[in-house]
Amino acid sequence: MDTIQEVLATVKRRNPGEPEFLQAVTEVLESIEPVIRSHKKYRDARILDRIVEPERQVVFRVCWLDDRGAVQINRGYRIQFNSAIGPYKGGLRFHPTVCPSILKFLGFEQVFKNSLTTLPMGGAKGGSDFDPKGKSDNEVMHFCQSFMTELFRHIGPDTDVPAGDIGVGGREIGYLFGQYKRLRNEFSGVLTGKGLNWGGSLIRPEATGYGVVYFAQEMLKTRGESIEGKVCTVSGSGNAAQYTVEKLNQLGAKVVTLSDSNGFVYDKDGINEEKLAWAMELKNVRRGRIKEYAEKFGAEYYENQRPWRVKCDCAFPCATQNEVGGEDARSLLGNGCYLVCEGANMPTEPAALEQFLAKKILYGPAKAANAGGVATSGLEMSQNSMRLAWSREEVDQRLHRIMTTIHGNASETAKEYGINGNLFAGANIAGFVKVADAMLDQGLV
Repeated sequence: MDTIQEVLATVKRRNPGEPEFLQAVTEVLESIEPVIRSHKKYRDARILDRIVEPERQVVFRVCWLDDRGAVQINRGYRIQFNSAIGPYKGGLRFHPTVCPSILKFLGFEQVFKNSLTTLPMGGAKGGSDFDPKGKSDNEVMHFCQSFMTELFRHIGPDTDVPAGDIGVGGREIGYLFGQYKRLRNEFSGVLTGKGLNWGGSLIRPEATGYGVVYFAQEMLKTRGESIEGKVCTVSGSGNAAQYTVEKLNQLGAKVVTLSDSNGFVYDKDGINEEKLAWAMELKNVRRGRIKEYAEKFGAEYYENQRPWRVKCDCAFPCATQNEVGGEDARSLLGNGCYLVCEGANMPTEPAALEQFLAKKILYGPAKAANAGGVATSGLEMSQNSMRLAWSREEVDQRLHRIMTTIHGNASETAKEYGINGNLFAGANIAGFVKVADAMLDQGLV
């Protein structure tokens, strides 16, 4: 077996029953083969063997009281994957599907995504199988306080700076930060996604969605086009999806879908600013189901389906991992879609990825396209360190520059290794080289 296949065999043996993690590692390692083949220094230092192994994995029990006074028990995690270029950075996810495989895949991807941002951040991920849906504010607060009572000893502004993710929004970040402050008796930039009144950054809620659209713009520029007038499908209806739709609307595109775990809505007239505001209130405040949008605005609703059979120019998967399968890819390509830009983490299954790369469509991989969220988290860390706050315009300009730089870096790296236009491989190689060289510089750590 060659070096990469040997490493993959070891990962499979050491991480049984973890398909998401194995999928992420396989996709990255196979795509960076040209750089491994060209540089003996990485092989000699066994960088691949080291980079696929988390530096630290913390698993802990979380006990909390519900509103009935009953004791509930969940499991908490923090996977600190790589700190070669900066303190660990990555979100916390509260969702029933959270398990080691999901968090390890997310943490592994985060290493390279953070590397691409040009900011000094390592990669990590964490969370719990706790489900905030249907819980009262009081129950969520009790859970968050118990969760942080263990997590606080493993994080810090120069060690590990978590953020939000699925199931962890401003409410949860507030409760987590309050408990950290109580336990440590200090006010520090230990979490990002904070409220604007206590250390948060403007544009942070919008950053992932805005960044995805900025990246799509850069891809379209390579063909002399813009996003204006394009018909777009967006999956999901959470933070990333909402602000992807908002920015697409601002730039003159027409968005026709949103979805949640129960199904999707198709609005042929477009989800305009007014309709989006209603959908945001539905999901963020009332925490309802997207089906209500169809009932409110007379749109079509498709239960237990994804929006990838709707005719479009551009598709933005913004819901969750592996939401675009092989059949979905065939439908998208058959209906004329020629740009796929990922707002969620690893939303494309291998069978779909192969088709996108083979057809040479404009394909923005998650670790590059959705890096705007963590990039703006990094900007929030900078503002916290300097004890200042930048204006909305300044943060947005910095975000736009970062996304443009990421696209340029991935594009130039792909060209350097003879795979011009393949941003999937270009992003993986560019992210890997920076981390690998830092690991070499720091010796066996």
